[in-house]
Amino acid sequence: MPNREMTSERVRFLMTDYERGFIDFCGLKAVKAQWGRFQARVDITANHRQQDGFIHAGVMATMADHTAGYSAFTIVPEEMQILTIEFKINFLRPAFGDALVCRSQVIREGRQVIISESEVFDIRQGEEVPVAKAMVTLMAVPAKKLRDSANRSGEPTAG
Repeated sequence: MPNREMTSERVRFLMTDYERGFIDFCGLKAVKAQWGRFQARVDITANHRQQDGFIHAGVMATMADHTAGYSAFTIVPEEMQILTIEFKINFLRPAFGDALVCRSQVIREGRQVIISESEVFDIRQGEEVPVAKAMVTLMAVPAKKLRDSANRSGEPTAG
């Protein structure tokens, strides 16, 4: 994938947009945005853990999916939105540290269909331990088309 630049305004928009809604509720924070790449972090609280004290797989899956979506967002025109159409995740080992970091990158840059890969790392005593890897297939859709569809269905519109 060629190394291209985004405007500082686009980077600021994506970094802020990443943290809305459910993602804000989960505590995920944008760390870095570059063309075709996105990085996020979450500091783990008791609410992120499952019954045995491990970080819940749903937290890791949400982070891998959402961060992959924003890696795709870095390569599309501003009038486009990104929707996940499929994802697969492998959990490599249990996560139990103080934070998770996710690094996602576009591995296939299509006009409509984009494929990104996410790697999730558990931060344990300052060390990064790989705990999950996801492959995410995304679709770029004109934002206007999504708004029009939502208006026809009676569903609330985003942003």
